Amino acid sequence: MVPSVPSMELLNRNLAILFACQLICVASSIVIFTLGGIVGAQLAPTPALATLPLSVMVVGTALATVPAATFMQRVGRRLGFAAAAFAAGLASLVAAYALETGSLALFCFGALVIGANNAFVQQYRFAAAESVGPAAASRAISLVLVGAVGGALLGPELAVWNDGGGSAALVAPMLTLAALYGAAAALALGLRRTSSDIETLSGPAPRTLGQIARQPTYVVAVLAGVVGYGLMTLLMTAAPLSMHRVDGHSLDSAATVIGAHVMAMYAPSLVSGYLMERAGVLRIMRLGSVIFVVAVAVGLMGRDLVHYGVSMILLGVGWNFLYIGGTTLLVRTYRGSERSRAQALNEFSVFGSSALASVLSGTLIHFFGWNTLLAVALPLIAVMLLGLLWIRDDPLACAKPTTTASSQRVSSPMGGS
Repeated sequence: MVPSVPSMELLNRNLAILFACQLICVASSIVIFTLGGIVGAQLAPTPALATLPLSVMVVGTALATVPAATFMQRVGRRLGFAAAAFAAGLASLVAAYALETGSLALFCFGALVIGANNAFVQQYRFAAAESVGPAAASRAISLVLVGAVGGALLGPELAVWNDGGGSAALVAPMLTLAALYGAAAALALGLRRTSSDIETLSGPAPRTLGQIARQPTYVVAVLAGVVGYGLMTLLMTAAPLSMHRVDGHSLDSAATVIGAHVMAMYAPSLVSGYLMERAGVLRIMRLGSVIFVVAVAVGLMGRDLVHYGVSMILLGVGWNFLYIGGTTLLVRTYRGSERSRAQALNEFSVFGSSALASVLSGTLIHFFGWNTLLAVALPLIAVMLLGLLWIRDDPLACAKPTTTASSQRVSSPMGGS
């Protein structure tokens, strides 16, 4: 049984708003991930560029990670989240117009801006931690991430809305996204400044970024994000294209598989934190890496709907264990005064690798096929397992949750970053 949370702190307005915004933005991302490769295949001059819209979206996320943190440091999380969601709504209208006119360039521009909004969405977990006391921070993060489960249910339905088989028939989902992003912007404006600041960390001056980044635990924490997000993007981007365009599965089936995958990414958040407390972070991260291997093995067994479905579900669970575990390790490696730089380097590394994986995905699926794409994952998983072995005796990696830097770092008001 999962132990009770430091409950009353979790019953606040900010967490409810962040939960709803997470649901909306994940549902919207599922629509783009499901339709982006298919739309690209229809509009691109060569099949090798079919996943270009998805690649551009992921590149937008990678490029916006550092600017997002800087922007919110200046204007606050409330205005930062609202402005980003509003821009994504406008971008969805641009994407709808691009489908009407058959313009790949315009569709990619819309995907780029939506990707930039996703860099702000990644900051929801930090905003959640800032909205409660330190004892409830990990559960607050999990609660907001669980909002993505609702997105996993809603996204596939939006993706097949008014599916008529052509580019123009896919306009309706884009218009729906514009309305949803507008709702997210309005919700974000309701965020309150939090008064739950923690005493500013005293002690030595902040270390350089190089000193922080050279810590073995920091390296492995970033590696977990790079491998987990990179492989997830590589396979998630290519799966709908391989299913629908190569193996002849319906768009409905592709959307359902992607929805199940995204649900598998976030639903384990209900228990993954508890499992890490009981079994240890490194052990659960090793389990996540092994689940990645099993996902690849299932995918290599066949190309039926069940193979795609089971493989993508396992991929989602493995991602969750690596992502939550990597984040847990990350916050142990820096002081409160160092968090902005440490987090920015991590986010840029994670989404930079995700962008690269998305770019490679279309090329690999076109020239080499789905099985080769799966096989590419195996060496990266081996590197992840070696990294976890490297830090098995590191005090930072093995620290108990109550003694980590996460319980000591500075918590900023919603008006700061």
